[in-house]
Amino acid sequence: MKPRKGRRGGARQSAPLSQETIVTAALHILDHEGPQRLSMRRLAKELSITPMALYHHVRDRHELLLLLVASRSRDRARPVLPDDPRERLLAAAELLHDTLAEYPFLSEILASPDLLAMSALWIMEALLDAAVECGLTLEEAAQAHHAIWHFTVGVLLIRTTSRRHHAGLTRPTQREQVFATLSPEAFPRLTSLAGRWSSLTARNTHREALEDIVEGLLGEHPTHPGEHA
Repeated sequence: MKPRKGRRGGARQSAPLSQETIVTAALHILDHEGPQRLSMRRLAKELSITPMALYHHVRDRHELLLLLVASRSRDRARPVLPDDPRERLLAAAELLHDTLAEYPFLSEILASPDLLAMSALWIMEALLDAAVECGLTLEEAAQAHHAIWHFTVGVLLIRTTSRRHHAGLTRPTQREQVFATLSPEAFPRLTSLAGRWSSLTARNTHREALEDIVEGLLGEHPTHPGEHA
């Protein structure tokens, strides 16, 4: 028997329901309709099942999104990182940023403690290993990873939220309206930057800021290639 086709061309459920078939259907919706259309009800319809049947396999939308991250991460090729530990630490941190930035539903799961564990444990290991080779103790390396993770999550959350907020906006933003009313006498710095604030803050300065953060975290620690705590 041929599988029935969904209204938008997606294959309906014909094989026994599993997390794999659920993820495949969810990816179809993401690719063809966008993240805003991915709901548990829409997914159940795509699979020709009831929402209750879906909840037997996936607890909620949050777990579904984490499964999607894990699914896409499994097929990702692992790049070769630099030998120099400082450069490797920076490269791994950049890779963390670039990996997370690919997910259109990012803002919903960035704060999840399960996210990195499911998507890229090897990046976490690379960050810790590079930090130790830069002279940090393993405990200090964990704190360095924590700081880099929080910085990266903050950058991505602000960026994705800002893009969503400004999409289709036809009036000046609230900030621009407020800046236009400021007195140069009371706010000389802000008023001097007001006309350029949006363009200055729209620049992607993740790498530059990351270099400053890593430099501060490592300080004057000597590098010991090959040393592991």
